[in-house]
Amino acid sequence: MSFLRWAAVSVPLVLLLGFLSGRSVPSGSENGWYMALTKPELTPPGWVFPIAWSLLYIMLGLSLALVLSARGAKLRWVAVALFAVQLAGNLAWTPLFFGAHKVGAALLLIVAILGLTIITTFVFAQIRRVAAWLLVPYMVWLSFAGVLNWRIGQLNPDAERLVQPAAASQVIG
Repeated sequence: MSFLRWAAVSVPLVLLLGFLSGRSVPSGSENGWYMALTKPELTPPGWVFPIAWSLLYIMLGLSLALVLSARGAKLRWVAVALFAVQLAGNLAWTPLFFGAHKVGAALLLIVAILGLTIITTFVFAQIRRVAAWLLVPYMVWLSFAGVLNWRIGQLNPDAERLVQPAAASQVIG
């Protein structure tokens, strides 16, 4: 029963944080700067991103719940701390890329998030293997997002100067 209680907290929390990050600045088709960029051919249609991220955030929340419910696991709090750090990086990416228009810094951030997630996955595997496997689709998506970010940087070398950074939040208070 402990897993279900943790999941009832961690899944909505991760989803909410992801939603707030995604709405902190205009993104996708709501962002004039992004729409003006030349995008790689492999860029999926805009509707794919909210679906993919919702599913990934659900899996992240379930993975975290599995680790949190592993009472007595030696590395439990190390794993939770690693998860929190990579999630903080994840949540910072949207404002950095879409808000500040820092394509290069956003790419470095994705690489850091991926590296931290790989480490997190190995630690999660020592606690609950299923928790580690739930992170695999996230790492694949991060890799794909990194390729998109890198190609956008290549195709738009002056992207940071294209339009002034967005200052308004999309969060409705």
